[in-house]
Amino acid sequence: MCGPGLGGGATMTGAATPLRCRACGGGDIRTILDLGALPLANRLPLTSKEPEERFPLVVAVCRDCRLVQLDHGIPPETIFADYPYFSSCSTSWVEHARHFAHTAAQRLALGPSSLVVEIASNDGYLLRHFQAIGVPVLGIEPSTTVAAAARAIGIPTDGRYFGAGTARSLREAGPPPDLVVANNVLAHVPDLDDFLSGLALLLENSGGVLSCEFPHLLRLIKGVQFDTIYHEHFSYFSLLSLERAMKRHGLVVFDLEELPTHGGSLRLWVRHSATTGTETAPRSDGLARIHAAEAAAGLDRDEIYDNFAATVRRCITDLRGFLDVAAANGQRVAAYGAAAKGATLLGACGVTARDIVFVADINPHKQGRSLPGTGIPIVSPDRIFAEKPDRILILPWNLREEIMDQLSGIRAWGGRFVVPIPHVAELV
Repeated sequence: MCGPGLGGGATMTGAATPLRCRACGGGDIRTILDLGALPLANRLPLTSKEPEERFPLVVAVCRDCRLVQLDHGIPPETIFADYPYFSSCSTSWVEHARHFAHTAAQRLALGPSSLVVEIASNDGYLLRHFQAIGVPVLGIEPSTTVAAAARAIGIPTDGRYFGAGTARSLREAGPPPDLVVANNVLAHVPDLDDFLSGLALLLENSGGVLSCEFPHLLRLIKGVQFDTIYHEHFSYFSLLSLERAMKRHGLVVFDLEELPTHGGSLRLWVRHSATTGTETAPRSDGLARIHAAEAAAGLDRDEIYDNFAATVRRCITDLRGFLDVAAANGQRVAAYGAAAKGATLLGACGVTARDIVFVADINPHKQGRSLPGTGIPIVSPDRIFAEKPDRILILPWNLREEIMDQLSGIRAWGGRFVVPIPHVAELV
């Protein structure tokens, strides 16, 4: 029943690929999952008939350092030049950012003489909260669309891609940062070695701290969150693999927090080993807990990856079956949230506008376009209340509570919410 992509012949193989590991440079790379050829998940066509270039979406693991990564080399300029994702469109994410800014400022005693640098600062969703409490900020954001939005609200923003070269120029131009923030950006970096080298340059001999958040690979696997795999996510991190990569650049993780965001994330607190006492400082309970969980799950062995593709196949067959039954019963299904994860999920299952009538999204920059690879039009949420579909498939399932609260009125006509991950479930 499934169309192109995973359902049409995803593979699981132990054959090595030509890829060199993005972190350690090793060549012992093992393919985990082949999702087929899909369009870029955040490249939203203006019409359903607009030609879309497709690229292989293949996931592999380095058997030397255990970094999970994509086997492709799409230039970042192709992906991020006209980027439609605006962080401020999610109220829960903005609140997450506000809370972090206040707690980090307190933890690190940040004030008017401090400096916070955020890499991949998007539309200023986070830095505006530091700025509001009197802490100077600088954003690094190469996407012209969202960088312009940040500058419009008064956030100083450097439009370059971050790496060792950018870090050197920042060190020469001004004082070192007291806090560097890299939230949900590590996965987007094609040259991980250069990026980590840049972080090390900013923190070396400065006494500054890095805080970075990223979706946890262990939660991705256990939660069957394969829809978070798309071309702009080059890497998928465990604590094991990221600590190994950071250590090669003199970066030491000294604390860890578990977060509910993005289906389950980790926040690492990092210093440079040149900081006095860092290498011998006691490690936090959070670090010990995640090290133990990853070891128990076997992230350092092949077996956990060997089972992943079969689980993903079952998940997609589940969704395809739901849509087929809904069509047979005359039920109209719409979706909410033109998120990149939705493009992967629906594209891998061969879903089209015959299955889902539209996808609603609050972001006006996405409305009037279509979801990549599907031909499904993206519309304003008002369309839901005008057309009254029977089921709303929540594509950004990590925001389901926020979305269900916004759209609670669908229950007036008997509408139901549905989430696709880790299996199809109707929500009351």
